[in-house]
Amino acid sequence: MPLSIHNIIHTLMRYLKLHVTLLFLLIFAGISSAQDTYQKPSQELIDLVDGARNPSVSFSPDRSTLLLQDVPSLPSIAEMAQPELRLAGIRINPNTNGPSRPGYVTGFTLRDMATGEDRVVTGLPENPVITTVSWSPTGSHIAFLLNTDSSLELWMVNVERAEAGKLVDGGVNNTYFGSPFTWDRYGEKLIVQMVPADRGDVPQRSMVPTGPVIQESIGLARPARTFQDLLQDSHDEDLFDYYFTSQLTEVTLNGTEREIGEPAIFRSVSLSPDGNFMLVNMTERPYSYRVPASRFPQNIQVWDRDGNLVHPFAELPLADSVPIAFSATTEGPRSVSWRNDAAATLSWVEALDGGDPSVDVEFRDRLLTLEAPFDGEPAEHIDLEYRYSGLQWSEDGFALVTEFWRDDRHLRTWKINPDDTSAEAQLIMDRSTEDRYNDPGSPQMRRSQFGTWVLNTVDGGTSLLMTGIGATPEGNRPFLSSYNLETQESTELWRSESPYYEMIVTLLEDDGSTFITRRESVDVQPNFFVRNIESGELEQLTFFDHPTPQLRDVHKEFIQYERADGVQLSATLYLPPGYEKERDGKLPVLVWAYPREFRSADAAGQVADSPYRFASMSHWGPHFALTMGFAVVENATMPIVGEGDKNPNDTFVEQLILSSEAVLDELERRGVGDRTRAAIGGHSYGAFMTANILAHSRIFRAGIARSGAFNRTLTPFGFQAEPRNFWDASEIYLSMSPFMHAHGIKDPILFIHGAEDNNSGTFPMQSERMYAAVSGLGGIARLVMLPEESHGYRARESVLHMLYEQSEWLSRFVKNADDVTAGLD
Repeated sequence: MPLSIHNIIHTLMRYLKLHVTLLFLLIFAGISSAQDTYQKPSQELIDLVDGARNPSVSFSPDRSTLLLQDVPSLPSIAEMAQPELRLAGIRINPNTNGPSRPGYVTGFTLRDMATGEDRVVTGLPENPVITTVSWSPTGSHIAFLLNTDSSLELWMVNVERAEAGKLVDGGVNNTYFGSPFTWDRYGEKLIVQMVPADRGDVPQRSMVPTGPVIQESIGLARPARTFQDLLQDSHDEDLFDYYFTSQLTEVTLNGTEREIGEPAIFRSVSLSPDGNFMLVNMTERPYSYRVPASRFPQNIQVWDRDGNLVHPFAELPLADSVPIAFSATTEGPRSVSWRNDAAATLSWVEALDGGDPSVDVEFRDRLLTLEAPFDGEPAEHIDLEYRYSGLQWSEDGFALVTEFWRDDRHLRTWKINPDDTSAEAQLIMDRSTEDRYNDPGSPQMRRSQFGTWVLNTVDGGTSLLMTGIGATPEGNRPFLSSYNLETQESTELWRSESPYYEMIVTLLEDDGSTFITRRESVDVQPNFFVRNIESGELEQLTFFDHPTPQLRDVHKEFIQYERADGVQLSATLYLPPGYEKERDGKLPVLVWAYPREFRSADAAGQVADSPYRFASMSHWGPHFALTMGFAVVENATMPIVGEGDKNPNDTFVEQLILSSEAVLDELERRGVGDRTRAAIGGHSYGAFMTANILAHSRIFRAGIARSGAFNRTLTPFGFQAEPRNFWDASEIYLSMSPFMHAHGIKDPILFIHGAEDNNSGTFPMQSERMYAAVSGLGGIARLVMLPEESHGYRARESVLHMLYEQSEWLSRFVKNADDVTAGLD
């Protein structure tokens, strides 16, 4: 059939438009690849990043003093570029013997809870970098670490005088996880992990290799997740020994030091409640190049306060053959700790199924205890059908033991008598963790006679005080209730009321009559209050200002809608300040989301937020687009449901598309969003979601994918909530990998990734290879690798550049887009 003149002209114009557009994109790509300097976004976004930060808050143990800690602005890229060693899955600063790039505070203010008087703590050096802040049990002192260029110094605040000073001259070793010091029960001494005074010089790598690096498998299945920063060779092993070895030292409040035992690599050190013994967990060789330090061999011992061995509790081997399935665990004792309601009794759990959830057994875990002097037989308290999940002690003659099974989200809590192993356990809670609406909450705790945390009981020990988020179909309404252990019935004592969202921070009275809350509303900044439910009084403790006054008039609304398959969805909708629907019409849209898996459609549809939360604006989320005139949809639920015998990921992509269509349909119905100018974005698994949606649909005009993983064959032993390995479910891995469907990405996608990402699975290579695939296949893509950044981005320069890239991308391909991608079908 001959073409008409009109058709010929139309075809030529479409051809010329496409090729001019592609020429522009090639030029743009060439410029972007040559760019090597940080860029800044609009002044509005710079102000969002540099705005004042409210202090962080901590309460003394007796709740008489409020500690306000000054939070600094974002660190510079120069701070992020400090020396760093990566050893056995842990990143440290070799100059300080502490964690690499820690978060910190820069000053203290003490507020008297009774009078409201503020006292600024004096004695700190100029521009202090403060980490690991810890109240003494009595509340009379506050210990902390002062980070210098060459060490971590132990400092102390005298609360009565509001003065700070250095306690000892030696350097603290804070290379392992957790706090490097612990208080004694009286608040008079600390047990501190110090850098050994005579450890010598740093081991030097030989310039000439002494041989190859060899690993060997002898037929035993040893699956492992995609851990990063692992040991690579014998020199790394020597460095690990050098930097992680500590000398335990007892330090008094006047700075007197006394060494305890021999130097070792201490995972943890805890004092018995009576203060007479120390439970020490030490890491020992042989190390591994396949798993991080948390899996290295352990030697768990009980020492006296002088460092003498009292009881050789357990030696645990290298844990490099733990199944990757959910609810899998290690063999031998685990969760070893002190019984909080007794003077000196150890408690722990042991697997009865070898730690393998695929083994068919009647019981999977056993709870045991051993009383000082640790020379008798352990007492066996309860055998659990599911995997042990937690233990809480009471001074009323009972303990609560919780078990959980990940596959069906089943959680049960048992009441046991720890002093009578023949007594039958009582089931007091039995529920699905997915069912938010029927969550009875979590028990409140109080200090025991030893200063440890125990259950806060009322009514003569027959009831627990419980707090929770209070999920309802209308949104979360935090509560305080009394839970009767005999009848298993809850009596509500208080609940947050609209138009506020108010949650309990800590109890001031053990009977629950008075407590501290954090209270906010959509347009009122969160602040702390004292609430008395008997008198009805409400007293404001803090008066923090609005953190982003320039965005005070943003419209925030909690919305609910339905997916085509009937699953209920929700999200938070933001509209720019001054927006009027009749005048401004439909806005361009940015949807920001993170998929989550569920075993029930009903549970997936339950509301998980509140319509009364403060309209907080963050540089990290999607709020930047409000300054560009976008409608922003935050936390758009993207549930991935698998009921019965089906796994959620069996229909991962299909469900993503259904949820995406539903949120745009809702914005269209409301008349505020233009679905022809909509973008999708997310971080980590949200980036994975973004690439999948663009690879399998044309719903969105563009996408932003930050720090994602896109090729699941690179995480072959499971990822996120996927329990199967690649060889058991290769079709699922391939169908869920947007890398395998890169040819389907016809709309522009922006990849941003931290160049030093150490999150399991999200290697920087994931974004590099995904960009190479999309660009190599003729798609429109841009890759931004941020130097010195890990999975999240912290440097001011990095965050500003991230906002610049995101703003430019949305402006170019969504807000002001013509039909530049029409020819890519």
